Amino acid sequence: MLKLYVIVEGDLVKYLGLDLGTRTLGVAISDITKTIATTCQTIHFEDSDYDDAIKQLSSIIENEPIEKIVLGLPKNMNNSMGERAFITLEFKKKLEDVFKIEVVMQDERLTTKEASSYMIEADMSRKKRKKKIDSLAANIILQSYLDKERMNL
Repeated sequence: MLKLYVIVEGDLVKYLGLDLGTRTLGVAISDITKTIATTCQTIHFEDSDYDDAIKQLSSIIENEPIEKIVLGLPKNMNNSMGERAFITLEFKKKLEDVFKIEVVMQDERLTTKEASSYMIEADMSRKKRKKKIDSLAANIILQSYLDKERMNL
């Protein structure tokens, strides 16, 4: 079935997907229909310097009409939350305080493994995979959220 989207000026907004690591922040962005996620970039920062990550992220948010941020939540396989999950929740609070944009959490279990599998299947070199893994994981996080949101319409 073909869907027709009528876009009014207030609808020209996008979602941002983020995959937080200890020294990298993978970034993906949606289209204005909030149907397709696309890798954007990987932000690099010093070990656990999340303020620098936010500072670098601000240039993207200033240049794109971002309505919502989807942040990957690294839960353990048994659904419990470990240290990385709590660090990510603190990062969520910082994002909300700085950008005044809604930040939602998306379960990110196995997204990095899934991203790696896609790149191996595409016969991408280890060097290229290392450069792209974080933004592709962010893409998977955002696309999962978009798909889930569309199913709830």
